[in-house]
Amino acid sequence: MVTFQKTEGLLAAPFTPFHEDGSLNLSLIPTLVDKLVADGLSGAFICGSNGEGPNMTTQERKTVAETFVKASAGRLPIWVHVGHSSIRESQELMRHAYAIGADAASSVAAFYFKPSSVQNLVDSMAEIASAEPRMPFYYYHIPVLTGIGLDMVEFLRLSETQIPNLRGIKYTANTLWEYQTCLRYQNGRYDVLFGYDEMLLPALSLGAQAAIGSTYNFAAPLYLEVQRHYVAGNQEEARTCMAHLVDMVRAFVKYPPIPAQKAIMHMLGYDVGPCRLPLTKLTSTQYDQLYTELDTIGFWERLQAVSGNQAVNLPA
Repeated sequence: MVTFQKTEGLLAAPFTPFHEDGSLNLSLIPTLVDKLVADGLSGAFICGSNGEGPNMTTQERKTVAETFVKASAGRLPIWVHVGHSSIRESQELMRHAYAIGADAASSVAAFYFKPSSVQNLVDSMAEIASAEPRMPFYYYHIPVLTGIGLDMVEFLRLSETQIPNLRGIKYTANTLWEYQTCLRYQNGRYDVLFGYDEMLLPALSLGAQAAIGSTYNFAAPLYLEVQRHYVAGNQEEARTCMAHLVDMVRAFVKYPPIPAQKAIMHMLGYDVGPCRLPLTKLTSTQYDQLYTELDTIGFWERLQAVSGNQAVNLPA
């Protein structure tokens, strides 16, 4: 069995910053990386769903990956999403991620011509992972977007010999019973990172050691508080903190989630720009409503309080 260091802590899935005309705003990436480091995060998962990887060209994704790796300068592990509807493009992105010094690569299932079975999925991921066998590889399980909800325990079993550099799964699904089984598979052989932010506490109770999420971009101190309380055995405090975060999620999912979260970043002083079609930014009315809803539930106040002496750019 191949042994490796398991991931611990929280990894953010950063937004790819765009200018108003839709072009890449690379100059903002170092600022975003500095924020993630200051917030105490354990890594960044770039060019995934939150980073609008499927909305970018292969060359743009390479450029974004290069910029994140350079800005990190070893301070923050960078995981690159290389998934694409074309396996050949994924292989190119896989090789590029290794060449620039990224720490890991991950891929969703093909989302146009979809895998028809677990074995078919493993065959597809094996082709991608084999493009650079020295790079740690993670399957990105997110059935709500790909439409692929195959058995992940069977995926791990079939991958054992077929994907030697498979390190685990980015598990973004609410099937906690299957998540637990993946965590326990072969006595915890694989690194299985949880991907539903609003279910972090239940995942911790099942043994999760690491998670990847979008809201960790702007609410990491609050999630880390949940984790600290849980580890310390302060279960009621952990539940209370998690309930506040669920209220936060409920506030923004009334709107298109990625544009709404980009709006929250803007409220905090980080202008990550608009999304690319078919995603559209919030209207000014929606923006104001979201700000008010977050203020009403005390989100800004709690974020400032938990951040302590660390500077937080709160809305005026």
